[in-house]
Amino acid sequence: MSPVHLFRQRGSADADHVSFIELFFDLVFVFTIIQLSHTLAHHYTPRGFIEGIMLVLAIWWVWVYTTWVANWINPEHWISRCLFLGLMLVGLLLSTSIPEAFGERGLIFGIAFAVMQVGRSAVVMCLLRGVDERNYQNFIRITSWLALAGVFWVAGALDEGDRRMLLWGIALGIEYLSAAVGFWLPVLGCSTGRDWEISGAHMAERCALFIIICLGETILVMGNTLTRLELSPTLFLAFVTAFVTTILLWWIYFRFGHQRAAELIKTSDNPGALGRLAYTYAHIPLVAGIILTAVGAEFLLAHPQDVAGWKWGSALIGGPAVYLIGNLLFKTIAWGRVPLSHCVGLALLAVLALTATGLTVLTLAILVVGTLAVVAFWELRALDQPR
Repeated sequence: MSPVHLFRQRGSADADHVSFIELFFDLVFVFTIIQLSHTLAHHYTPRGFIEGIMLVLAIWWVWVYTTWVANWINPEHWISRCLFLGLMLVGLLLSTSIPEAFGERGLIFGIAFAVMQVGRSAVVMCLLRGVDERNYQNFIRITSWLALAGVFWVAGALDEGDRRMLLWGIALGIEYLSAAVGFWLPVLGCSTGRDWEISGAHMAERCALFIIICLGETILVMGNTLTRLELSPTLFLAFVTAFVTTILLWWIYFRFGHQRAAELIKTSDNPGALGRLAYTYAHIPLVAGIILTAVGAEFLLAHPQDVAGWKWGSALIGGPAVYLIGNLLFKTIAWGRVPLSHCVGLALLAVLALTATGLTVLTLAILVVGTLAVVAFWELRALDQPR
């Protein structure tokens, strides 16, 4: 039996393989996405919305950084498995603290997040020493930036109220800025896109699986809400409307976006830069849009016949709108051109937001479904041509 290498061997049959330990790791984030959407639904105020966005940004960042690491290390090696299992344990603690992250469980959230980010990168940095000098220096840069952000995560966890929000906002800013500037450090300089030799197929599949996890949350919201309510024709129509919304979100991403982007990144001469733009950054509004859509589905099923005020209307329209923005960015990066269907869809949603006064929640949701259907079928007619 051949030895199991610690790092993925580029060009081998398993280089693009998504392993079972990665899928097992994702189970924690199934629970995490549930926590995020329920927390946002129950604290749907201007402040709660800002806190929710900060939590979404944090959760996405810890997951996508782990995905980048999994792109290099061999998940079949026992060291890699121990790393993933340790991250799962801390990640579960992180997830349980989400509802009270800005309250009584802030200490757990802040410390758990810092441990996951700094700990994972430090372990990989040590493993790369003497094996891959270029990536070793990359991870020195990454770990240094994450350690700096970790100071603000822990400081915010030890504080409370507005000061916690400010400190965690600074921490998020450091983490997101660091990748944008190539993790620049004095003496070591910065990383470039060509420094990151990645498997595009693996990255594309991992991010697609995370989108599936997020879409699955909307299914869970529909099922859980429906079981608590007395079934009626109106509720059944609301249920079908929410379900069709989820189908259309799935269709818009997977029918053309994921497939063609995966093909492009495989042949790109700079897969690192493309992966950073298309998957690390452009997927943020995709994930945020799905979570907000799940919140809207919960509002729809609970209040189908009520007038759609700003609270319910912003979720019903805002979720799909943010999702379309994410798809527009993703496909523009991957294809090199802006999908007109998405621009039209966003314009229709904007008109709907300005003219929806007095509509019931169910009527508004049906109109949103119609808008998404226009986008999906427009793209189908424009792009689904024989090759």
